[in-house]
Amino acid sequence: MYDKFYKVIAVVSCALLLSGCGAYFNQPITIENARIGEDTEVTKTLRDFPSPVEPVVVGVYKFRDQTGQYKPTEAGNTFSTAVTQGATTILIKALEDSKWFVPIERENLSNLLNERNIIRSTRKEYRKTKNTNEPQLPPLLYAGIILEGGIVSYDSNIITGGLGARYFGVGASTQYRQDRITVYLRAVSTSSGKILKTVYVSKTILSQALDANFFRYVRFRRLLEAETGYTKNEPAQMAVSEAIGKAVESLIIEGIEDKLWTVNAKPEVVDNLILDYKTEKYEAQNTALYDRYFKERRGRKSIFVKGGASLISGDYNNPELSYSIQAGGRWYFNPYLNVNASLNKFELNNQNSFSQGFNGLDLNGELTLLPFEKLTPFFFGGIGTINSDDFKSTFFKFQYGGGIEYLVSDNIGMSLNATHNVVLGDKLDNIAQGKRDDQYFNFSFGLNWYFDNPIKMNKKARKQEEEKQEELQKLRDRNRKVRKENLILRGKN
Repeated sequence: MYDKFYKVIAVVSCALLLSGCGAYFNQPITIENARIGEDTEVTKTLRDFPSPVEPVVVGVYKFRDQTGQYKPTEAGNTFSTAVTQGATTILIKALEDSKWFVPIERENLSNLLNERNIIRSTRKEYRKTKNTNEPQLPPLLYAGIILEGGIVSYDSNIITGGLGARYFGVGASTQYRQDRITVYLRAVSTSSGKILKTVYVSKTILSQALDANFFRYVRFRRLLEAETGYTKNEPAQMAVSEAIGKAVESLIIEGIEDKLWTVNAKPEVVDNLILDYKTEKYEAQNTALYDRYFKERRGRKSIFVKGGASLISGDYNNPELSYSIQAGGRWYFNPYLNVNASLNKFELNNQNSFSQGFNGLDLNGELTLLPFEKLTPFFFGGIGTINSDDFKSTFFKFQYGGGIEYLVSDNIGMSLNATHNVVLGDKLDNIAQGKRDDQYFNFSFGLNWYFDNPIKMNKKARKQEEEKQEELQKLRDRNRKVRKENLILRGKN
């Protein structure tokens, strides 16, 4: 008996540890030496950028935390700030990594000017001869562009959740929390004061906790208790660095596109760079909070096949699952509403009492709730007919149901759905008993193939497309009419 409990412990612990083995098996148990700071993926991208024709001299006076937010805790807020106050230094480092900009000291300009004054006064006071050719201090660089902006928001707990289970003293749970930081960066011309470009970047910060525990009496007066787990928090400083680096990357590419500065690379390299950025920007503009990516996905027409099980709810006891297959097509009026028709073949069974095959025809209206996302719930309802395999009995029915579909690609989707079929009659199982009509259920897995052009997301664009189709149809009808008149004239001649 105890072996079973130990196996349960092992399975639960493995499930937890495999989901985060990188953090679990690298727990700090010794004092670590200082190390060079980690690079983010954006830092590597900036270093691999093609070089500019001439780096741009920029000044950064202050790029600071503008949220004024303190770090949240379970007991309330503390006096520690939620994000780093050294964002200016992080921005200057990102500008250096890109090799597109020459940042000059402006954050502590007063310190620089004081030091230059000290140099001048020291030279003047301790100069041995007055007629010396000692060189003067070189002039300070001035910036053609000033970079402004800052960390404009830090949103805590934009999504939280978890999962847990416990059975006979064996339990495991997981919790997570997601925060979000937002950065704005703008380039300002020092000659005119014109804002040349503004970019906006956001980055989420993830915190996770996993734990497993065991609490059970293994024998009389012997209690076994064990627990393990870990908590992992994404460093806020790394998130800020990545967001600022991404803002610098966006500023460079949009500046190339608007010809604010030029790149020392072949035209095809530049075109690919801009195209990749436009694709990423298009996806970002169509992605809502929680990484919900909206785009034009499904075609106007589709065909589908489904396979699964059917279950009767009639006058006999002990219903059994049997097979069900279905094939059909659908046509969309708009992204949310479609009509579909299908043929199906299924069998209904009651143990040792009834077994018969049926053929059916269904006509449904279907509502798609989230048509521009990959994971989409849907609901449907309609009317239909069924007849037995020998075609001796026919029944009318109406059906309704729902399901969920996941798009593997823009043309192929997988779906799970359930249907409740209400027969208008009580002799589906060849017996009439009671006041309730016979019913049956279908549970199926389906594959959908979409074709034709995807339906537009924008209502105005959909209306324009419909008007265009109507004009084309009128033109076809007019041409058909002219051809018919010509044939009639030829016949008379």
